Amino acid sequence: MVRILPLHTNFSVTNTKCCDIFRIPPNLTMHLMCSADPPNGSFSQTDWNRTWYTPNPDLTQCFQNTILVWVPCVYLWVCAPFYCLYLYCHDRGHIRVSCLCNAKMVSRTTVKLSVNSSHLCSITKRSIAATSLCFQVLAVCIIQLERIRGCRSSVFLFLFWLLAVVCSLVPLRAKIQLAIDEGFATDAVRYLAFFSYFALQLAQLFLCCFSDQPPSTGKTGHTKNPCPIQDASFLSKILFWWFSGLVVKGYRKPLQAEDLWSLREEDTSQKIISDLEQEWTAECNRIQLAGVALGSRLADQAQLLRKLHKEQSSGFCLLRTLARNFGPYFLTGTLCLVIHDAFMFSIPQVLSLLLGFMRDEDTPLWKGYFYASLMFLLSCLQSLFNHQYMYTCFTVGMRVKTAVMGLVYRKSLIISSAARKTCTVGEIVNLVSADTQKLMDFVVYFNAVWLAPIEITLCLFFLWQHLGPSALAGIATVILIFPLNGFIAKKRSKLQVQMKFMDGRIKLMNEILNGIKILKFYAWEKAFLEQVLGYRQKELKALKKSQILYSISVASFNSSSFLIAFAMFGVYVLIDDKNVLDAQKVFVSMALINILKTPLSQLPFAISTTMQVQQTVQNNLYKYVNAVPFLGPSVLPDADNVTIENGTFSWSTEAPPCLKKINLQVARGSLVAVVGHVGSGKSSLLSAVLGETEKRSGRVSVKGSVAYVPQQAWIQNAALQDNIMFGREKKLSWYQRVLEACALLPDLEILPAGDATEIGEKGLNLSGGQKQRVSLARAVYRNADIYLLDDPLSAVDAHVGQHIFDKVIGPKGMLRDKTRVLVTHGMSFLPQADLILVLVDGEITEMGSYSELMSRHGAFADFIRAFASTERKEASVQRGKKTERCGKVKLEMYMEYFKTIGLALILPIIFLYAFQQAASLAYNYWLSMWADDPIVNGTQIDTDMKLGIYGALGFAQGVAIFGTTVAISVGGIIASRHLHLDLLNNVLRSPMSFFECTPSGNLLNRFSKEVDAIDCMIPDGLKMMLNYLFKLLEVCIIVLLATPFAAVIILPLALLYAFVQSFYVATSCQLRRLESVSRSPIYTHFNETVQGASVIRAFGEQSRFILQANSKVDHNQTSYFPRFVATRWLAVNLEFLGNGVVLAAAILSVMGKDTLSPGIVGLAVSHSLQVTGILSWIVRSWTDVENNIVSVERVKEYAETPKEAPWSVENSAIPAAWPQTGAIEFHDYGLQYRKGLDWALKGISLRVEEREKVGIVGRTGAGKSSLALGIFRILEAAKGEIYIDGINIAEIGLHDLRSRITIIPQDPVLFSGSLRMNLDPFDAYSDEEIWAALELAHLKNFVSGLPDKLNHECSEGGENLSLGQRQLVCLARALLRKTKILVLDEATAAVDLETDNLIQSTIRSQFEDCTVLTIAHRLNTIMDYTRVIVMDKGHIAEMDSPANLISKRGQFYRMCLEAGLV
Repeated sequence: MVRILPLHTNFSVTNTKCCDIFRIPPNLTMHLMCSADPPNGSFSQTDWNRTWYTPNPDLTQCFQNTILVWVPCVYLWVCAPFYCLYLYCHDRGHIRVSCLCNAKMVSRTTVKLSVNSSHLCSITKRSIAATSLCFQVLAVCIIQLERIRGCRSSVFLFLFWLLAVVCSLVPLRAKIQLAIDEGFATDAVRYLAFFSYFALQLAQLFLCCFSDQPPSTGKTGHTKNPCPIQDASFLSKILFWWFSGLVVKGYRKPLQAEDLWSLREEDTSQKIISDLEQEWTAECNRIQLAGVALGSRLADQAQLLRKLHKEQSSGFCLLRTLARNFGPYFLTGTLCLVIHDAFMFSIPQVLSLLLGFMRDEDTPLWKGYFYASLMFLLSCLQSLFNHQYMYTCFTVGMRVKTAVMGLVYRKSLIISSAARKTCTVGEIVNLVSADTQKLMDFVVYFNAVWLAPIEITLCLFFLWQHLGPSALAGIATVILIFPLNGFIAKKRSKLQVQMKFMDGRIKLMNEILNGIKILKFYAWEKAFLEQVLGYRQKELKALKKSQILYSISVASFNSSSFLIAFAMFGVYVLIDDKNVLDAQKVFVSMALINILKTPLSQLPFAISTTMQVQQTVQNNLYKYVNAVPFLGPSVLPDADNVTIENGTFSWSTEAPPCLKKINLQVARGSLVAVVGHVGSGKSSLLSAVLGETEKRSGRVSVKGSVAYVPQQAWIQNAALQDNIMFGREKKLSWYQRVLEACALLPDLEILPAGDATEIGEKGLNLSGGQKQRVSLARAVYRNADIYLLDDPLSAVDAHVGQHIFDKVIGPKGMLRDKTRVLVTHGMSFLPQADLILVLVDGEITEMGSYSELMSRHGAFADFIRAFASTERKEASVQRGKKTERCGKVKLEMYMEYFKTIGLALILPIIFLYAFQQAASLAYNYWLSMWADDPIVNGTQIDTDMKLGIYGALGFAQGVAIFGTTVAISVGGIIASRHLHLDLLNNVLRSPMSFFECTPSGNLLNRFSKEVDAIDCMIPDGLKMMLNYLFKLLEVCIIVLLATPFAAVIILPLALLYAFVQSFYVATSCQLRRLESVSRSPIYTHFNETVQGASVIRAFGEQSRFILQANSKVDHNQTSYFPRFVATRWLAVNLEFLGNGVVLAAAILSVMGKDTLSPGIVGLAVSHSLQVTGILSWIVRSWTDVENNIVSVERVKEYAETPKEAPWSVENSAIPAAWPQTGAIEFHDYGLQYRKGLDWALKGISLRVEEREKVGIVGRTGAGKSSLALGIFRILEAAKGEIYIDGINIAEIGLHDLRSRITIIPQDPVLFSGSLRMNLDPFDAYSDEEIWAALELAHLKNFVSGLPDKLNHECSEGGENLSLGQRQLVCLARALLRKTKILVLDEATAAVDLETDNLIQSTIRSQFEDCTVLTIAHRLNTIMDYTRVIVMDKGHIAEMDSPANLISKRGQFYRMCLEAGLV
């Protein structure tokens, strides 16, 4: 028989061995200790009496010796196979044996010995020791496997040792208690063994907090400034301690780009996009194979095709590809979110137990401390898992952004010309800015779509447990709030036309910045300013309506906790008098309602974001990524280098053919010239060879490498030598030959840094001739097999053109052995061509050598003329390097922002916030008093009155919330309107030198991203910050009311909080600045690439440009990654501080149990639970404001840059018809491009009489264009004056001057909009006058043939018109204005000779009574002028009539000789 011990036997405080007492076999001891029932079945109750219902809790010896030993062992045993499989699949290389590894091994060996020695005292414990020893051996094997597979920090073993330490705490307490009761000497060996065992477990846990050295095959050592997360341990990763080094560095000194870490390999563009491209290709192949697999089953095929088409049109397949690529990592974050929710819902249950403890006077005090500690622990775990989820989301969002940018960029390089015309550069930039941001938001909020309904359901379930059917009233309130918010969201989505207006404004600003010189020449700034402000007015009107609706939504949401509580508590007390509201019901319900607020707010936003993303992916992203690609020509081993057989081509599927019945064979090494009228299809023919046009029929083949020189030179924002070498290595001798042949050596002497001079965007600091020669040099340096030259000599001087033809293109030039197809209007070169093609209306009408065509006496022979070509500007303005501001935002920026809002609005806002929080404090305190009301006869008295007061206070708070939200929104719109207007005025009033030194990407970023931040981000941040600041004040007041002693804890925590946030704000603001600065070059590079895509493709440089784009995106992400990690670092630290407030409130409440009521404790603790979120949101919103107020700083910085003279001068005595005669006088006039540079013009003194026709000629850098710039005051005089009709032009307004003289510029710029708007933006002329001007400009027939005639929509930059047609539009502008002074800056370079003759005759007849100054590149155009000015090095070298100058045999004579005119 087995003898059962009496109930009072205490296993934990006796030294008697179990086996001695029972006298039974050892293998049955464990079973009897855990399963033998005492008499009357009271053993289980006795266990609870020892562990729970006692002032001194303890666990039974059986529990300690079994469960607590087995829990870590079972964890190890169950998880080890899976973990070993994971290690097997993820080999990161071999880690050499390190000090840390040795320490772990020694520690584990010692643990084994201590396990044996601590359990040798009993047979039972020997079996436990043997089991434990087996698991220790398993742990040693795992650490060795981790080392072999390159695992540097083991979360698996960390959790094992954490479990082991936690499970050893109870036996440790029992041993300490036993040693105190019986004396340490009674069993010193066993005590020492156990304490050593526990200490070694702690040591193992401590060692697991560190990371081992990198694997021997790891790549970290080769990376410059690697990210410390790769060296961080598991604990450092979950607490974000690895980030602290950068925070400290940012606090000590402003961060620079070189301080930032390199991206991890998995975050780099190369890795992300290569993986995504594989997935995307597989997805596209899957769709194609699905159609092929069905074969002849037409019905099934049609059904599948409909399904696939639906998937494609919705962009679902693109989202699916992104999900396959980034989904697995995202799911780990989702798991963290689910665990976070489990802890979140546990906290109200613990609060309920704590309030139950406060109500029960007999409950032991230790339970209160236990509940308080448990609440603190759960809050900390909730914070950790929440921020791991957020970190995962932002990391995935960053990778999605990189992936989408990469896809869009790669598509930009291969998109067909037809598809390219469907979207502007601005829209493409919008794809990689606004649309990628939507995708990033979608990643963060996607889980709310499915998880929020579950959270709402759980909240309502727990509320039902506390309040019964009354919880249905809360459900009803939620159901009422949802349609309201849904209705508001629907209304706001209709107001998303604001985005359309914003897109229109950005698109217009992009064109303004690209064509700013034309605006200044024509004094059109005001007209375009009004257009921009028109867009802006509509945008702000839509934004204002949207913000008012949003205010209703915010008020309903912020009042939702009150409304739900009011409905539930009201129904609860009104349906039955016996229903009483005690502290437990009230504050647990309030805690659950506060949890309910989060999913209620997230769900509509998540649905809205999901719908926006679907629209974005469907309408923008997928449409662009799936656009028709550029196919390029076939590469066939033909005998001829270029072959076109029966080719018909068009620019798009819908457009009529631009080339018809083209049959062409170009022999290797031949020179083919292409001639024809404007719009005849010359450039289209080269595009057809390159594969840029859509081939309707026929065959095109190209054999060998191709170099292409476009008609309008495309210049990169890079050094001059980089533009020429274009990615190739520098071969000095060849490079020098190319420079000499392309006549660039004289230009290098003028440029400030020679060929190392940085060229501005679109070659802003080069003349037209210089740009064209650089473009040609790029092609020549390439040493390709085939050269396609689209009129490269039109923009260069006659003598330079002849030099280039002789040295480069002609039979004796550098390219003599190459195949050359030359589009030209220079007929003097045609005799040397092997083959001439004559194009008329897209068809080759004549073909043959020069002599053959002349002998036929056809159309070609009728219009042959002898002509030459070229050049224009001189000095180079070196681009200034912008110095970025560092450090924190100055207080003046805040003052500037608030000043624009006005004190009259700021004071009511502060008052409303104070009133709102006072109402909140009042109704919460009133609720606690209600909960403490005594129960009389099973009920509470005056419940109706209490409910009424509670409702009135809550309603007052809701009204105040609406008032504050509307007031801040209106204030934000007022400030935004003023700041945008100031920015627009400042930019438009800046001189041309400003635009030459400032990248357009930077300016466009100000008008898009920065203005959007001022519109929405700053007001939203202020709303949030003020709301949470006042909420924190309310919580502090409540906690101090309940436990005044909490001030001792709150004050140090507040100081620590201020300390942490000061570190964070300094670093975060600088990271934001660095991220913003590194973002602009991405947009500039995108812009540049889209415009030069045809050149990049022709040269086959796509891969190099992709690498450049990758580099720029990665550079931007190096500042974006630490920026969002900084937020997580801050949140974790602050939430631990907030959890300290929770612990303090709970502990102090337990200590004051005898004096505090449950109601006030519930109020204090439930409010303190919100502190973690409040603190985090305060600093986050504060940082958002601080980060976004930088936008005010960046917008205001252009107020400090130099400005042009006033557009108009008040009380100016200019006659209405000025200038009446057009006489121009220069008095000792001098000009500099910048102070410190050489004089562009010096000592110019001359008089141009009325109606005189003056030609201005000279070599590169002579100062020809500088004269024109001086007359228009694009550059202000450095000395001397210019008089027009006796009036000093420096004394009148710029618009008064520029609007009364006219220029036809060398670069014809059109803006998107109607043709009529491009001719007359002020609507100053009638349709009849415009048609007359078009007729004189030889455009009437063309415009009459357009479907919309004058309302024909010009695309961005006028790309749907040829270059010659754009030049004729500029002529029509001049004919409309018909001022007394006309300046022509090589205005006919891009037109054919016949059209040129017509234009010259038009100018002679229509401007007969005007003064005409012509900067002449074709010398024949000025041979009948009254005078010719020959410029040389900034001064007048010769000046006389053309005949006299020729007779003098000076410079002009030599130029005419080179042009073949004498």
